Amino acid sequence: MRVIISLMLIFSCGILNAQLNEKEEVKKAVQMFFEGFHNQDSTLIKSTTGSGIIMQTIGRDKEGTSVVKTSDFNDFLKSIVSIPDSIKFQEKLLSYQIKVDGSMANAWTPYELWINDSLSHCGVNSFQLHKQDGTWKIIYLIDTRRREQCN
Repeated sequence: MRVIISLMLIFSCGILNAQLNEKEEVKKAVQMFFEGFHNQDSTLIKSTTGSGIIMQTIGRDKEGTSVVKTSDFNDFLKSIVSIPDSIKFQEKLLSYQIKVDGSMANAWTPYELWINDSLSHCGVNSFQLHKQDGTWKIIYLIDTRRREQCN
C-alpha cells in the first residue's frame, strides 16, 4: 500500500511541476510580445503570434456605449513601429493569471498604459495561446480600455 501511495505522490508531483513549467512558458511568450512592443520590434512581436491572430478591443464609443472593435494585426504592427522617438510609452502588466489545458492557454493580465510618464488608460488583456510545434503562440488578444477606476 505504501508503494502505491509513494508512486501516486511522485506522479502527482511530476504533473504539478509540468503544469507550472507550461505556465512559465506561457508567461514568457506574453513577456516576449511586450518586449517587442516596447522596442517597436515587429519581427519579435510576430515571432510570438500564430498565423491569423485576431485582435480586439472592448471600449466605449462617443455615446458611451460598450463596443467591440476588431483590429488588423498588420495595421497594429505598423502603428507600433511608427511611434516617434519623442513619445515614451510603456504598458505595465500588473499581474498574471494563467490557465493551461493541454495545448490551449489563457493569460489574463491587468495593465496600465503610460505615455510620456502620464497614465493614459488601464484595463485587462486576455491572451489565448496555442502550443504549436512545442512553442506557445498568441492566437487571440482582446483587451479592455478605460480611463476611470485605474487604481
